[in-house]
Amino acid sequence: MAESTASQIIDAVGGPGNIKSLTHCATRLRFELVDAGKVDQNRLEHMKGVLGAVPQSGDRYQVVIGGGVATMYDKIMQLPEMANIGGGEVNNDGSKKLSNAEVKAQERSKVKGKHAWVDNFFEFLSDTFRPIINVLLGASLIIAILNVLIACHVISNDTESPTLLLCKAAYEGVFYFLPIMIAYNGAKKLKVDGWVGATIMAALMTPQFMALSAPDKWAGIFGDKSGLSAAKSALNCVTNATLGTQSCSTKVFGLPLQLNDYSGSVFVPLFMVAVLALVYKGLERIIPDSVQMVFVPFLSMIIMIPVTAFLLGPLGVWVGNGLGVGLAWLNNNAPFIFAILIPMLYPFLVPLGLHWPLNALMLVNINTLGYDFIQGPMGVWNFACFGATAGVLVIAMREKNVDMRQTAFGALMAGLLGGVSEPSLYGIHLRYKLVYKRMLIGCFIGGVVIAILGWIFPSTLANGQVVHGVTTTAFAFTSLLTIPVFSQMWVYAIAIAVAFFVSMFLIITLDYRTPEQKAADHAVEAQQTMDEVEAPAAPAAVNDNTAATATATATATATATATKTATDTVVAPVAGHVISLDEAGDPVFASRALGEGVGIQSTGSTVYAPVSGVLSTVAETGHAFGIKTDDGVEVLVHVGIDTVKMNGEGFTPAVTKGQRVNAGDKLVTVDFDKVKAAGFNTVTLMTVLNTAALGGVTPKTGVDVKPGDAVLEISR
Repeated sequence: MAESTASQIIDAVGGPGNIKSLTHCATRLRFELVDAGKVDQNRLEHMKGVLGAVPQSGDRYQVVIGGGVATMYDKIMQLPEMANIGGGEVNNDGSKKLSNAEVKAQERSKVKGKHAWVDNFFEFLSDTFRPIINVLLGASLIIAILNVLIACHVISNDTESPTLLLCKAAYEGVFYFLPIMIAYNGAKKLKVDGWVGATIMAALMTPQFMALSAPDKWAGIFGDKSGLSAAKSALNCVTNATLGTQSCSTKVFGLPLQLNDYSGSVFVPLFMVAVLALVYKGLERIIPDSVQMVFVPFLSMIIMIPVTAFLLGPLGVWVGNGLGVGLAWLNNNAPFIFAILIPMLYPFLVPLGLHWPLNALMLVNINTLGYDFIQGPMGVWNFACFGATAGVLVIAMREKNVDMRQTAFGALMAGLLGGVSEPSLYGIHLRYKLVYKRMLIGCFIGGVVIAILGWIFPSTLANGQVVHGVTTTAFAFTSLLTIPVFSQMWVYAIAIAVAFFVSMFLIITLDYRTPEQKAADHAVEAQQTMDEVEAPAAPAAVNDNTAATATATATATATATATKTATDTVVAPVAGHVISLDEAGDPVFASRALGEGVGIQSTGSTVYAPVSGVLSTVAETGHAFGIKTDDGVEVLVHVGIDTVKMNGEGFTPAVTKGQRVNAGDKLVTVDFDKVKAAGFNTVTLMTVLNTAALGGVTPKTGVDVKPGDAVLEISR
């Protein structure tokens, strides 16, 4: 029914094409329309779930919903036809409430600087690696499962086993052909034919090219007539003692050619596509359009395959080896740098998209060293992130916050099972910045744990080399499922557990929201609760069935509350002069769509509770409060007219949703001078929302009152 009403409201205001923007306050939907003349006001006023419809100046229009306005707003914004309409829901600080994609874009825009080449460089890395992250994740999960099966003796660890060889092929294909994938994505990012980039890189990975450096290995394939004997005699190989690898060279066309195994390489395809883009676009400028399809790819290959083989390939390998050796030396001699710095930096790098160079370094380490030591500390950050999300989930469950519970649960599952932090970051952490203060403590303590234990209990590699810290031989998304891929698995497990539970404990203990954000969340919950439990007042024109329903509701209410203390008066919430709703200056309140009540021309700066009960609504802007008494009387206190537009400026709430108050307890302190300066009416409006379910509500007007003086008489 709510969805049907949402669609009817949009149709009645002229359809989605007539809507510029939509916002809401404590009781009303606020439309900014293209043409207010298209609104069917009669239909709106007689629509079930709508308490009133009020046109305003400048093609603005208000639809009165009551306490369930937040839920109705959400239903409207979820309609397919509203996908491109600008919503205007605001946070407690007055800023627009952003979608996850908008939060992501906002954070990443912070690194946009004066130097365009820096921005372009990070975008290039990001768009080159992002498309292959899924297959890298799949490969890491295969490795994790394979390690478990070997540990459980389900699969033999015999390197000659056909079963093991097939299992290894399932994941090694991703890493072996990684240069081709990078070349394809990088070329496309630079607006070059991706298949040309892939073909150039593939040429250096063919059996023919590989035979130049290992003639004996390929003799059975090519035969003796292939010239492999001559290739073998021309081969000159040198062993790298540091890396334990062999580098060979030969001569082709009389020129020295360094021979490398380019499988798994990262820098070579990156360097290659950068030069390819210059060559490809240069050829497009000089070759006629009619023959570009043939000659641009042909000449690009003819030029770039030798350039890559003779120059860019060896350069990329040299850079990768240099970085690998340097980082390995730093990790072994100062392991605390990586173990602590990585978890502390990653929370800031990921939202800004600056983590891609580190991801590339992980792949470089695996390719050059045979192992990586960055992913272990990265796992500490990830699990600190997931722990913070788990803490938010606990609070959401405790407070019965359905929306946050769903968001946090989905983000937590994506993290623990997939190792993906983005749902947590953009859905929760960057919206509530206090999360970072709690989470960074978990990152730091987890980093210290992995540094200390990694130093005391170093890893021993397959070749007998001793390495400090937690290592892995695979590129792994750090989730629960990939724990088995790490050497010194127990050290890694302890470190991520510490990071997770420290962050979770701090969030649960200290909360993840400022007091203002907490009050705002409670206000939304209150509005959703009111939509489910309250019986809103009927519009001015009702049919017999509606009247009968109201009568039945009144009877049921009277029976249910007969044993409770009856509320027979509602007192003034603020000092001032009492006027009727007709004089207050707000047509919605004057229509009695929100029930009978009074306006008070305020002379005091503090607004107090007019009845005793539970706060079912506290507007995030501090201008409106809903109180439900024990015997079911629902009172709305609305400070000023259109003051929702002040976004909380000048309002200092003293209460939160769900809090119990007694008549005379302070609700909010208001700077009425600031309200006046902003051009808004300072009258405080107070109504009994469920007037139709009561015997009568009689206002006392034309008198001066102080807080606590009776201004409304309730009869049953």
